Amino acid sequence: MSSSVKETFSEVAVASRPAPTPPAPAALAAKVRTLGPSMTRSMQRVAEAVAGDPAGCAALTVTGLAERTRTSEATVVRTSRLLGYPGYRDLRLALAALAAQQAAGGAPAVTADIAVDDSLIDVVAKLAQEEQQCLADTAAGLDVTQLEAAVSALASARRIDVYGIGASSLVGQDLVQKLLRIGLIAHAHADPHLAVTNAVQMRTGDVALAITHSGRTTDVIEPLRVAFDHGATTIAITGRPDGEIASYADHILTTSTARESELRPAAMSSRTSQLLVVDCLFIGVAQRTYDTAAPALSASYEALAHRHSPRPHR
Repeated sequence: MSSSVKETFSEVAVASRPAPTPPAPAALAAKVRTLGPSMTRSMQRVAEAVAGDPAGCAALTVTGLAERTRTSEATVVRTSRLLGYPGYRDLRLALAALAAQQAAGGAPAVTADIAVDDSLIDVVAKLAQEEQQCLADTAAGLDVTQLEAAVSALASARRIDVYGIGASSLVGQDLVQKLLRIGLIAHAHADPHLAVTNAVQMRTGDVALAITHSGRTTDVIEPLRVAFDHGATTIAITGRPDGEIASYADHILTTSTARESELRPAAMSSRTSQLLVVDCLFIGVAQRTYDTAAPALSASYEALAHRHSPRPHR
């Protein structure tokens, strides 16, 4: 298929993708944490300013915020749109709402890196705090319109292929084993060559789902592109919705991540938010297909019951 045809397919996919819902005020900080690393330095200054001082920035015009952050009005508008708002006016309204929430007692969460000499008690507390924040950020920033569209596609799919590498592969396997237990035909592919050869067989009515935190993992992008080119509905679970993966995804589900540190690489924190999205997808599909999913789930429990040791009598 020629590159021009592929580009046309990508443009059509973006145009037909459900319009994203502007994030709730509470999701603004999560958006900044998620998208910050992929922004230009000037856009980062705008994003950090609005997340750090929502009340002060809400009182500024677009010109005032540009002057405060030593950027341009165009940069402020581009940052607003990247954060999920149609324009600066919408971002400003969200900032005012967020400032009101904080004034009412909704203090922002504080996170702390794990140090090599931290006690295990401190490690448990810090990890629990990071995990909670990561899950809260993902839930706050998840586009329900995109989620519903992805659930509908999965629930009616003839076949489902899931692509992921490394830690994302483990998440893909988790989703597939859930879908299998409610009677859907699903496969997880961790081998990039096998993923591509299977993607060639995808057709309209099939669903291909890719999991990549960076949005730039070639071994995941390639099979999704092939499935996309062959007419399958494509879904991406990613922490970088502006990454290359978005060019081949009909539906994008954005995850958040805790800050990476020396003792806690990004793969650990990203997996937490990916698993939340996977659970949301599974529950949504199970609800849509309840008449067949419930009996299938019961049958799977019964099939495995004899493998569990009975509780000893006392």
